Amino acid sequence: MTGAEMVVQILADQGVDVIFGYSGGAILPTYDAVFRYNAEHLGEDGREPMPLIVPANEQGAGFMAAGYARASGKVGVVMVTSGPGATNTVTPVRDAMADSTPLVVICGQVPTAAIGTDAFQEAPVAALMGAVAKHVFLVTDAEKLEETVRSAFELARTGRPGPVGVDIPKDIQNWKGPFKGSGTLPLHGYRRRLAAVEANTLGDNACERFYTMLSESERPLIYAGGGVINANATKPMRRFANEYGIPVTTTLMALGASDTTHPLALHMLGMHGIASANYAVEDCDFLIAIGARFDDRVAGNPKQFAPRARNIAHFDVDFAEIGKVKRVNWHHVGILERDLTDLLAYGRRIKFAKTFDQWHEEIAHLKAEYCLNYDRDSELIQPYAVIEEINKHSGGEAIISTGVGQHQMWAAQYFDYREPRLWLTSGSMGTMGFGLPL
Repeated sequence: MTGAEMVVQILADQGVDVIFGYSGGAILPTYDAVFRYNAEHLGEDGREPMPLIVPANEQGAGFMAAGYARASGKVGVVMVTSGPGATNTVTPVRDAMADSTPLVVICGQVPTAAIGTDAFQEAPVAALMGAVAKHVFLVTDAEKLEETVRSAFELARTGRPGPVGVDIPKDIQNWKGPFKGSGTLPLHGYRRRLAAVEANTLGDNACERFYTMLSESERPLIYAGGGVINANATKPMRRFANEYGIPVTTTLMALGASDTTHPLALHMLGMHGIASANYAVEDCDFLIAIGARFDDRVAGNPKQFAPRARNIAHFDVDFAEIGKVKRVNWHHVGILERDLTDLLAYGRRIKFAKTFDQWHEEIAHLKAEYCLNYDRDSELIQPYAVIEEINKHSGGEAIISTGVGQHQMWAAQYFDYREPRLWLTSGSMGTMGFGLPL
């Protein structure tokens, strides 16, 4: 196979079913390989197995791939050319990194011998993108192309997800060699850290300390972040919350982790969140942070965040997030879906039981007293009314995509989200143009 054909075959092997991108001279060999692969593997209905979605520019391709990744839970794939093609993807790569979105960005590059000569449409992709991506590879050894592309997918989807770039010179794409069909790069340090997280199961001693804090609590509150959705941990989190009647508030990136129509769902907290959610954080005595990072849009002044919480527990997949913004009394770094399941199993095993009826009454009062509202008697069309009307028809089951700004906050506040992966928006970076990339 040519190097380009190897790249396309690996995409197919990884389950890629759509590619977003914009062509150019340095990536043409791989684009040609995509066209040939699609022509050779047409379905009975005439559909291509890996259609190419072409936007107006590469930035749009990056946002499309990010939206696809968030909605599907799969790795989004972007394919762009060298120079300006690659630099145009820097913003969506940074956006994906900030919101822990798995992407693989395949960039064409000038021929190996021309790198560093200021050749036509050359840019130092590894230097530029490396500062904002989870990792970037520059392929200079054609024999390692296969392993590099497979490793990019491994890095993008494992641990804390993120964007990974693969910069492939044109001569590497045109090179011919045997296709091995397996193998990855020896990422010893990364795999050791990942293995440590995967092996860090929740033991009985840690569970006992957690349930001791819960038993001492009268007003526990779950603060769920985007990590819950990224880790596909929505179901075990809901089961745990429902088992003990613990109210749940979510960040902007975690909308849908808790069914916003549930009586104990407090919707979104933070600067643009619902007042009732923020008052609940003020009043809670045990804050349980799950896949959240105490972002400045939520915590504001960390010292004054959850001021009455005698205890704070923090679940995450990333050691770097523990204690980064807010000191906690208890933490566990591991695989969220497994750990929350184990935590509930321990509680059932020890027959833990406690009611929080008074707290539930307070939550109901907060939701009634500080519910969202607007001037319903106005003769003018209110944006809130428009969204409420759409929400009646969508029933909390529609995929909602937004840009950034006031309309984003209206959509976050006034739409219901009954399930995860229905909310597609730019959170940490706040990138304009994310919602409808053309």
